[in-house]
Amino acid sequence: MPWLWYLLLLTVQVFGLLFTILGLPGLWVMAAALAGYAWITGFDRYVGWPGLGAVLALAVLAEIMEFVAGSAGAKQAGGSRRAMIGAVVGALVGGFLFTIPVPVLGTIFGVCAGAFVGAALVEMGIVGDPTHSMKVGWGAAKGRFWGILWKLAFGLAILIVTLCVAIPL
Repeated sequence: MPWLWYLLLLTVQVFGLLFTILGLPGLWVMAAALAGYAWITGFDRYVGWPGLGAVLALAVLAEIMEFVAGSAGAKQAGGSRRAMIGAVVGALVGGFLFTIPVPVLGTIFGVCAGAFVGAALVEMGIVGDPTHSMKVGWGAAKGRFWGILWKLAFGLAILIVTLCVAIPL
């Protein structure tokens, strides 16, 4: 029976990784699945507190990295704090409005395009210079893209930790 739970855990982990690519809270699905597996199998039997703590720490770090990368791209391009907030809000809206019908890549495009539009519009309202606004928008889009890649890398690390700590041997 532990192997059945392990296979179910791995299935949920892979779906969580796919959710992360789509811009959904997949890392938290992965962490919750590991916590559920630990609870079902007995915390000290396969997954202990150190393994669960490591996964939670990776998930928190991934969220911080994604947030910082998206905002830092706009700031590095010379954007204001309001442009950084515009990038974050734009990315959230863009994930819904600008997603093109291409699996996985379409959502990444939508989020990055939203970050671009949000940062550029806010900066245009502040500075009034279209060239500068486009530069800030492009920086926000690049930062958001790198944030997504970092979050995906953390998701792969969570998957590897889960594979190691949860194996029912």
